[in-house]
Amino acid sequence: MLRKLFIFGICAGSSASVPALYQSNPHAFEQVLRMATGWQPTAPQPATPDLTAAATDPAPQQPLGRKVLVQADARGHFLAAFKINGRPVDAMVDTGATMVALNVSTARKVGISLQPADFRHEVDTANGKVKVALTEIASLQIGKIAVDHVQAVVLDDRALQTSLIGMSFLQRLGKFQVQDGTLLLAQ
Repeated sequence: MLRKLFIFGICAGSSASVPALYQSNPHAFEQVLRMATGWQPTAPQPATPDLTAAATDPAPQQPLGRKVLVQADARGHFLAAFKINGRPVDAMVDTGATMVALNVSTARKVGISLQPADFRHEVDTANGKVKVALTEIASLQIGKIAVDHVQAVVLDDRALQTSLIGMSFLQRLGKFQVQDGTLLLAQ
């Protein structure tokens, strides 16, 4: 009986992951399905893309699944609209930042309340050593990508003008990559 329950649990868990696998990479999923069953999709497959047309299209399309493309600005920075605890925040993706960093004003805006005594940790920044408060962001989202329980630091408003999305968020993604002035984030 226990063995049957164990096998049933494995089957149920495997079948529950099918929608997530399909959403993350529908083409690979269809290829596996085709190999296993000989199934062919009813919709015609797209023709080979015209690379000259793609090179002239100034607005690339967002990829399928839980992926987001962010274009670099004129200075080469990746600025994007995020949602922190459900509230909109413009932030810069910074692979050189160990953690997500917010200033006090933004922290208040997203529902993080801190006391002066919370600013007891000292960190090195590009502008020297500053006192920070450690906190946890309940939810950090960009496009279809969402990560819960993200470690962050809060700095005084004078020490940080722009919110930074650092490695405490990026390392929890499946992939992040810069190519030709575009940042790809994938979960």
